Amino acid sequence: MKSHVSDYLELAQTIYKDACAQCAAEVSFRDLKTIRSRVKTQGISFLTITLPNFCSDFESCLELGYVDSKYFQNFRKYRAIPAFLRGLLSRLFDVETGRINDETVTSPSGYIDTIRSIRQICLAFKKIKLPCTPERANKALANFVAIENSFEMFSLPREDFESFTLVSSVLWGNIMGALHLDVTFPRHGPGATADKRLGNQKYRWRKWHDRLEPYFPSIDSCYPSSIGELDFISKELELLEVVHSEDEQPVRVITVPKTLKGPRIIAIEPCCMQYTQQGLRRLLQSTIESYWLTKGHINFRDQKVNQSSALISSNDCRYATIDLSDASDRVPRDLALEMFRSNPDLRDAIDACRSYRAKMPDGTIVSLRKFASMGSALCFPIESMYFYTICVMALLESRNLPVSHVSCFKVTRDIFVYGDDILVPTHEAAVVLDYLRKYNCKVNDRKTFYRGFFRESCGVDAYNGTSVTPVYIRSVPPKNKQQASEIVSWVATANLLFKAGMLKTSQLLFNKVEKIIGGLPSISEESQVLGRKHFWTSTVPKRFNRRYQRVEVLCWVPGPVYRTDRLDGYAALTKSLIKLEDLESLDAERDFKHLERTARHGAVAITRRWVPATNCLSRV
Repeated sequence: MKSHVSDYLELAQTIYKDACAQCAAEVSFRDLKTIRSRVKTQGISFLTITLPNFCSDFESCLELGYVDSKYFQNFRKYRAIPAFLRGLLSRLFDVETGRINDETVTSPSGYIDTIRSIRQICLAFKKIKLPCTPERANKALANFVAIENSFEMFSLPREDFESFTLVSSVLWGNIMGALHLDVTFPRHGPGATADKRLGNQKYRWRKWHDRLEPYFPSIDSCYPSSIGELDFISKELELLEVVHSEDEQPVRVITVPKTLKGPRIIAIEPCCMQYTQQGLRRLLQSTIESYWLTKGHINFRDQKVNQSSALISSNDCRYATIDLSDASDRVPRDLALEMFRSNPDLRDAIDACRSYRAKMPDGTIVSLRKFASMGSALCFPIESMYFYTICVMALLESRNLPVSHVSCFKVTRDIFVYGDDILVPTHEAAVVLDYLRKYNCKVNDRKTFYRGFFRESCGVDAYNGTSVTPVYIRSVPPKNKQQASEIVSWVATANLLFKAGMLKTSQLLFNKVEKIIGGLPSISEESQVLGRKHFWTSTVPKRFNRRYQRVEVLCWVPGPVYRTDRLDGYAALTKSLIKLEDLESLDAERDFKHLERTARHGAVAITRRWVPATNCLSRV
């Protein structure tokens, strides 16, 4: 990490200068000196932790309407505002009183460039993928265990539990009661498994949990019953061990990079659990996204509803945006299963493919009281249902409406849920927040907005109807051609920076990449070639392909990294039949060698090859 500090410092200073140019502000050498000195003393943590905290304080002050003394504790003050970035901050806040300027309130659109510039300076390095310190990782793991232990203290009064049950029955009773397990087709997910089976080897079954049998019989789920008599697959079944619940493999808890402030905690499921969870996930998501009480208001694949609503609400203030901390780890099992009371078979099947125990990195075994950790395929749809139910309860009380289908339909028109990103009416936000806390949720107050013009949801940050979302540097600087993912990331970031008007910063990233792989062509927005998505005079090699009668250029193209992963026998037949059943795959690009190889999840390689010149915008 230390070897990259000089690169980060150069990049940070260039971002600062570009951001000042965007809002026609003077470059402050005092600010540049502060950046240099703080990076020298704090290292990259100044860029990845301290500056994002500065931005969070800035957003809170925008929300409050004044600079509160409890904010910006790690920065020297210049009268009522921080001395750092005071040239930009003084455009928004009065230097003497710290209160937001009248002009900012009456005409906020005139100050959007300043707000965007401050956020770009502070947040550029927030999401860089680097492992955090062992102390921070251990703190996150300790918090995971603490949340589990907190369930012993969590209990709802009887009337609150009954209220949740009543609203759940109205929201979910009809649609969940109509679902049948015989239309559920298990699938393998792309990620890792607790038993470390990857790619095609997931289809070679070795273990199956006994409690799955009543809902997902191994003879039909592992090997389709339609392939013939049992005798034909007896050899395969001899290798399959049916495991009793006390001998089940626990989920494997790991940390993955999120921000340097703290890692993301993932609980990797055993192969058979992941397999069955994926089948139920597909069933639940397709059902909920088409149900009349939830269609367009609970989304699993399309974030645009939340994003556009947040953007509009930052102007008309109609909706508040709510963010939750440790969202998946705080959904109680009994309340989650209560939403499926109308369908005992479905409820019990969901519970059967829920892991009971987790193995921590130090080998400690922890009993799981939550419904599911992040890593379970059912975590996202069921937490969305849970938060949606709570929001409906809150708005029914706020509007003094009876619990009925008509009343629920009325209030759900004002609720939008995408995982733990929630939008509710601004004037009813306080009631919803109280309900969420009552039902064991932890509201992230620093990322929940309902008092000012700022809104944030599903990756879109907005102020007064305009996006102020920064461009994030997500990977370390590439050093050679072997660091393909870093090269691809820096090219993508450079294009985003150019689009955002950060021209010097964009050029800096392009220059560093081109020193490694040579000149980049100018390409179209849809092109998969590595290049500049704007007009640029390039000098890449070209040729005329007589076979295809076209001009071609020699470019770098990213693609998957494959491992040899041969699959044969009934395992290969099972995979082929599953792919045939998946109608969506008919429209996707087919891999005719899928029984011989598998792509390494998350890995990318770049190869230099000839592509049609139509991929390029400029003459080459």
